[in-house]
Amino acid sequence: MQTINIERLRKLDYRANEAYKNLRTNIQLCGSDVKVIMFTSTTPGEGKSTVSFNLAVSLAEAGKKVIFIDADLRKSVLVGRYKINTSVKGLTHFLSGINKFEEVMYATNVENFNVVFSGPTELLGNKVFKTLIKVLRDLYDYIIIDTPPIGSVIDSAIVAQECDGVAYVMASNSVSYKYAQKGLEQIKKTDCKLLGIILNKVDMDDNKYYGKYYGKYYGKYGEHAGK
Repeated sequence: MQTINIERLRKLDYRANEAYKNLRTNIQLCGSDVKVIMFTSTTPGEGKSTVSFNLAVSLAEAGKKVIFIDADLRKSVLVGRYKINTSVKGLTHFLSGINKFEEVMYATNVENFNVVFSGPTELLGNKVFKTLIKVLRDLYDYIIIDTPPIGSVIDSAIVAQECDGVAYVMASNSVSYKYAQKGLEQIKKTDCKLLGIILNKVDMDDNKYYGKYYGKYYGKYGEHAGK
């Protein structure tokens, strides 16, 4: 199993690190039966991939055994953003039967933290994915799954059927109330528990209210957020 160095991937300031610690605590307070957690958003660019990845690392740093699965098979940003070798084998190489799971899973320099990157096809609805999640439940404390924006494609709704909860990332002042409500309605239809909404990309310098009351929970992700 190959190993990737993720220290250089997480250039977070103190406030952002504290925000992830608080988010980690809130996830743990959801209960021991919430192990498989899907992250989604309304539209691209709200920061769900960054938030889910950094939360996964934070959980591992707290001693939990964690695997992060990049299931945004249509437009993943993680491999490119983190300059991982372009020949990386991903989730769909496994789902399509090309590679064994141990060949698409990467170890990291963070203890207890493994990563599975995405691939070029759309196979989330097949039985192999369902079986994989079932097996991983017995091997990991948390399975964090990054999925496409639920307002764009149906993939997230498919993944939600295998999850214990959904974390909804929403960028401040970027999505209309009507569009956000539509995304939340999509989640409700999956019957997967909505764990909460993570407010992202809050400008702490311009917004005194958020800065005073919510800064310790969310941090300033503007410099770090991606899709």
